[in-house]
Amino acid sequence: MRVRKEPGLTFDDVLLIPRRSPVRSRRDVDTSSVLVEGIRLHIPILSANMDTVTESEMAITMARLGGLGIIHRFMSIERQVAEVARVKRAENLVVENPYTISPDTTVAEARRLMEEWDSGGLLVSDAEGHLLGILTTRDVLFEDDETRPVREVMTPRERLVTAPPGTTLEEARRILHRARVEKLPLVTDDNRIAGLITAKDIVKRERYPHATKDQKGRLRVGAAIGVKAGELERAAALVEADADVLVLDIAHGHSDNAIEMLRRLRREFGDTVKIIAGNVATAQGVYDLAEAGADAVKVGVGPGSICITRVVTGFGVPQLSAIIECAQAAREVNVPIIADGGIRTSGDLTKALAAGAQTVMIGGLFAGTRESPGFIVQRNGRRYKLVRGMASLTANMSRQDNVELDPEQIVPEGVEAMVPYRGSVVEIVNQLVGGLRSGMSYAGAYTIPELQDNAEFVPITLAGLQESKPHDVELI
Repeated sequence: MRVRKEPGLTFDDVLLIPRRSPVRSRRDVDTSSVLVEGIRLHIPILSANMDTVTESEMAITMARLGGLGIIHRFMSIERQVAEVARVKRAENLVVENPYTISPDTTVAEARRLMEEWDSGGLLVSDAEGHLLGILTTRDVLFEDDETRPVREVMTPRERLVTAPPGTTLEEARRILHRARVEKLPLVTDDNRIAGLITAKDIVKRERYPHATKDQKGRLRVGAAIGVKAGELERAAALVEADADVLVLDIAHGHSDNAIEMLRRLRREFGDTVKIIAGNVATAQGVYDLAEAGADAVKVGVGPGSICITRVVTGFGVPQLSAIIECAQAAREVNVPIIADGGIRTSGDLTKALAAGAQTVMIGGLFAGTRESPGFIVQRNGRRYKLVRGMASLTANMSRQDNVELDPEQIVPEGVEAMVPYRGSVVEIVNQLVGGLRSGMSYAGAYTIPELQDNAEFVPITLAGLQESKPHDVELI
């Protein structure tokens, strides 16, 4: 038995000491940071892989803001792949494989496919891929006869404006503007479909200049997998769907289960996919996961607002101390760390990054937003959304691999709760990033590495914590 002499610290136990700053405006600071080698985020924030936090809508929004969303794994493989696909198709430089239908498709079926694919227009082609026309929402909007084939209501090929493969976005912009159309099919000399450029994608590119995108101009997205042997099938399907990172999702990441799965993934996929592993709370955990092939390591055992691992098991490390210890190890093995859990304010975000994390993962704070999965419920005139830990009783019972478990055999390490409805996650992220920018200016830091170099923490007492909050006033 050993007892560490120094007490473990969490975010409320310390403050950062201000220092002389050359930063004249918080707009001058750079909040970008490395997630894994080859992927840099404009803002150092990920949405958590929880079933009440991140599906495609949240992931799309996070990527557009310059962060990243991690699609949770508590669904079928097919559905998770579909969620990833929705993110990858939300924006493109060029849609390489646009949705197509045959000319004999009925109006009813075309409407269903438009809704399923969330698409306002479908290319009509023959079996050999030749372009025959285009069907848009307005073509079927007021069509009463749902049995009509789309060949009778589509805009035919001879009336379409097209361009050859290799057309640049600037050229496409001019063509779309001149022709007053919204979709520009790319066709080869023999009239085969080679891609599609849409006005929406061009507008989105201008509206979200810092979006997290891959080399093809598509939004980046991560996806979670488990550690059981069958999860290799899930991983393969997600890699095939072009998920940018896989997140090995297990509460105790410093375990043989996690390490063995990580090694299997590396043997199966080599370096073709980036893998984030965790969660750990010690330097040795970082060493072992990095040695097994992790591209980044998640840090945090028990700090989440709906996690009761520390209460149930007695294990955990206060989050700030865990970040500091793991960050030192991570620098030695050149692997980024992600601080996962416990972020409630922009001050917590700043402290986590200053302590050595490259990025943070947020769950509970995002759970009550419009973009999170789930319904809004009314209670006593107020609106709420459900949030639950992924080790909670209901989460355990809903997992497909736990269908034969008796509820009495499950020891939950998370809780179910309701959080106030908070509107769009955009507003929360803007507040977090704005506070981070201010914090960096107090540290005299233009970049996150400078913030880490300049950071000096001072422990505070409970009185110091109270002094840090509004006091001796009547709040309105």
